[in-house]
Amino acid sequence: MKVTIVPEEIGIGVNIDSPVDIDVKKTINVEIVNSNKKTIEFEMNMRRALNGDLMIFEHKEIDIVIMVDKKKIVAFAKELMSEVVYGAESRLMEHLRRFGVIEYDSIQGGNVYGSLEGKIHESKERDSIKSTIYQIHEWLETERPYTEAVEGHDEAMEDAVLNPDDEESTQLGEVPQEEEKGSILRHNLFAPYVYGRYTF
Repeated sequence: MKVTIVPEEIGIGVNIDSPVDIDVKKTINVEIVNSNKKTIEFEMNMRRALNGDLMIFEHKEIDIVIMVDKKKIVAFAKELMSEVVYGAESRLMEHLRRFGVIEYDSIQGGNVYGSLEGKIHESKERDSIKSTIYQIHEWLETERPYTEAVEGHDEAMEDAVLNPDDEESTQLGEVPQEEEKGSILRHNLFAPYVYGRYTF
């Protein structure tokens, strides 16, 4: 369309020429997604305390508590304190320290006997509590073979006592009764465990 402007007293003249083609380009919306992000799902034996702390009971030897308000993680002995329990607590803290979850110089003994604690790092980019839970889950996965081996050994020992095979057991009456058996001599002048005393 062509428009020609003429003086006002004459008016406006419009000349219609050949139609003009309009090229309309289609637009494509592109959404850039970060390929490094992924959704991770896992299950843990965990519950929330009345004050909001998270308590994890997944491990065989220790209980793990995440103090949300204090930004602190504490590992407690599940039953009795031993070298095995301390080893598990130490491995947990070392794992969290190595992956940057807790402060390096904050690992110390807690105010409860046999406990070990560390302070969680503050983060402006990530949720520090969620990151802590994920890393605890990763550590528990590394401990799972050890836990399964211990449970398997306990079951095997219990089965050996309750259900022994023919080579490891004797039926009642299979071994004849005798007056004396073994190395302990009951009617000897010097018995093994009361040396120097008369035993008859």
